[in-house]
Amino acid sequence: MEWLPSSTPVGLLEQPDARYPVPEPPRLLAAYRAMVVGRRFDAQATTLTKQGRLAVYPSSRGQEACQVGAALSIGAQDWLFPTYRDSVALVTRGIDPVEVLTLLRGDWHCGYDVPSTRTAPQCTPLATQTLHAVGLAHGEARKGSGAVALVLIGDGATSEGDFHEALNFAAVFRAPVVFLVQNNGYAISVPLAKQSAAPSLAHKGIGYGVRSEQVDGNDAAAVLSVLDTAVAHARSGAGPFLVEAHTYRMEAHTNADDAGRYRSAEEVERWRQRDPIDRLERHLRAAGHLDDAAVERIGAEAEEFAAQVRERVQDEPSTDPEELFRHVYAEPTPQLREQLAELRAEQEAL
Repeated sequence: MEWLPSSTPVGLLEQPDARYPVPEPPRLLAAYRAMVVGRRFDAQATTLTKQGRLAVYPSSRGQEACQVGAALSIGAQDWLFPTYRDSVALVTRGIDPVEVLTLLRGDWHCGYDVPSTRTAPQCTPLATQTLHAVGLAHGEARKGSGAVALVLIGDGATSEGDFHEALNFAAVFRAPVVFLVQNNGYAISVPLAKQSAAPSLAHKGIGYGVRSEQVDGNDAAAVLSVLDTAVAHARSGAGPFLVEAHTYRMEAHTNADDAGRYRSAEEVERWRQRDPIDRLERHLRAAGHLDDAAVERIGAEAEEFAAQVRERVQDEPSTDPEELFRHVYAEPTPQLREQLAELRAEQEAL
């Protein structure tokens, strides 16, 4: 049955699949470049956290094929709903990297303009943005805009009630939304085997009447091809699509996590051998689309990108303490007015 996910994750780099075409070389080269730049940005953000410039940073190293694939599979008219781990997807979408890091610096809830970028704020609570994505997608469908919403979640989010409510609503109202589950094997420290007994997380869509597929999340070609199918399905009016991407988080959950307490070095090394950038590079080299000069040029571009981020993040943002009281209620409550008056009095006394 077409709507059932494949019995094994779809892959294309090592073994063609007649159901999913391999993306054209220029697109794969664009994905490779974005993955290299994204990984360097990710490493720079991790370093900035160690230096105290960021409050926290959840690395997505190892998940670049999913991050980049998500951003490249949708158009400027579409919406992206990311999680706290999806900074590389936002950078790939063209959002200012320093604005992406605003939340993780602790400066503001979101540093970029949501309407103009058509990108929702990075969501920390698990799965809550799935409902936002479905609601927005349903609204876009009612307007006849042709826009699709793509929502990024991790495997842990599939254990939340919001995820199931979102699937059900999307299926009933045929909302043009794509759910991309980045299954990296752990919800912080909880392994997948202790979260779900389903054959795959992709199978969770079937009970709600949602077309589903699973893909090798470290195979950039397969991720792009499967997401192209999912986005086209949603945009055509056929309803939502659930994609599970099997991938791996190479770094700890965040800089505050000790991953060695719940996974082995041997497991990490096994996944290192399936590195998404290395696999795509080998494919492009073998096909004659990438050489040493191009690899060096893209690497230099990534270093320059990281250097600019590093330099710009050194600038301390200007802050206004009174912003604490804005955007809370349309009309400030008496308690907030009283607290604001106390703040102003303290500032005057300084």
